[in-house]
Amino acid sequence: MIVDRVVFGRPLRSVVFDVAVSGVVALFAVPSISGEPGGWKATLVGFGMAAVLVFRRTHPLAVTAVVAALALVQVAVGWGPRAYDIGVLIALYSVAKYADRLRYGIIAGLVAAVGVVLAALQLGGPAYWWSDALELGVVTGAVWLVGLNVRTRRLYMLSLEERAATLERGREAEARAAVAEERTRIARELHDVVAHTMAVMVVQADGVRFTIDRDPAVAREAAKVVGDTGRQALEEMRRLVGVLREPADAAGSDGVVYAEPAHRRPALVGLSDLLDRFRAAGVAVAYATSGEPTVLSPGLELTVYRVVQESLTNTLKHAGVGASVELVFDWSPAAVVVRAVDDGRGRSVVRAAPSGGHGLVGMRERVGVYGGSLTAGPTSAGGWRVEARLPLPSAPPDAGQALP
Repeated sequence: MIVDRVVFGRPLRSVVFDVAVSGVVALFAVPSISGEPGGWKATLVGFGMAAVLVFRRTHPLAVTAVVAALALVQVAVGWGPRAYDIGVLIALYSVAKYADRLRYGIIAGLVAAVGVVLAALQLGGPAYWWSDALELGVVTGAVWLVGLNVRTRRLYMLSLEERAATLERGREAEARAAVAEERTRIARELHDVVAHTMAVMVVQADGVRFTIDRDPAVAREAAKVVGDTGRQALEEMRRLVGVLREPADAAGSDGVVYAEPAHRRPALVGLSDLLDRFRAAGVAVAYATSGEPTVLSPGLELTVYRVVQESLTNTLKHAGVGASVELVFDWSPAAVVVRAVDDGRGRSVVRAAPSGGHGLVGMRERVGVYGGSLTAGPTSAGGWRVEARLPLPSAPPDAGQALP
C-alpha cells in the first residue's frame, strides 16, 4: 500500500504530514509581506521556521534550536508575535516527544518560558505584561505537557514491543532447545534399537553356523528368529525416525512441546511380545510380578521397558543361548523394582557378540533421570543380576500404561 512506503528512511505518511504542517506555517507567514512590521523580512523568518519543521521528527533538537533562534531575531527587532509563531509551539512539542533525552525537552520548555515573557513585554508593555504572559504561558505549557505525555506513551509502547520481541526470541530459543533435546533422545532410542537387535541377530547367526550341519531344524528356527528380529528392528527404527517428520501434538507452557506420539513409543503393554522374542532367541525367561501395578508416565514407562530389554540382551550376549532368566516386577506405592537374574549357564557361542558399548551406562542414565538407582553385578551362582528401583509419583499421572 502507498501508506506503507518509505521515503528517505521514513514512512511516506509521516513525510506527507510534516510537509503539510510546514505548508500551514508558511501560509501564516505570507500576510507579513505587506501591512505588518518587518514586511518581507518577517515572511522570510516564517518561511525559515516552516522549512526546518519538515525535519522535526528526525532532528528535533536541531529544529528547535533553529526555530528558537529565528524567534529570538523576531523579538530582538521588535516585530512582536506573529501567526507563524505557531511553529515555535510545534517545535516545542516535537522536542518534548522525539528527543533522545528528556532533559532536552525540559531545556526547551525553559527557553520557551523566557520567550513567553519577552513576547508578553512587547504585546502589553511593562505595566500589563503579566496578563499576556499568563495567556501565552498557559498555551505553551499545555503544548509542552501534551508532548511530554505523548513521549511517555510512545516510550511505553516501544518498551512493550521490545519485551514482546525478547519473549519471542526466548520462545524460539526454547523451541530450538526442545528440538535438540528431542533429536538427542531419538538418537539414543535408535542406538538402543540397533544395539539390542543386532546383538540378538549376531547370537542367532552364530548359532546357525554352529548347528546347521548337526541339527538343520534348529538352524532353520534360528535363521527365522534372525529375520523376524531384523524386520522388527527396521519397523521400530522407521517409527522413531518418523517422529522427526511429525509435528508436535501437545502444548506446553510456551505453546510448543515436541511430544512423541504414544503409538510410536515402546510401552509395557508390549512387554509380552518382547519376552516372546527373547524366548524364541533361546533365553528361558520366567516372569513374575508382586504388588499392585500402577499407571506410569510415558517417560517412566519407556525407562522400565528399556531396562528389561537391556537386561535380557546382556543375558543373551554374555550368558549365551539356553540361559535362564528370572524377571520380577515388585510394585509398591513408593516405587517399582525391576529385577533380572540369570544363571549364566547358557551355551557358549562361536564368537562373543559385540558389545553395544553403553548398556549399563545407558541404564543408569535413564534410571537416574527419574531419581532411581541401579545395581548390577555377578551372583554367587555364576550368573548376573540387574536391579533397578524407580520411585513413583505420589499421584498417578493421567497418561501411560499399567503393567499387564
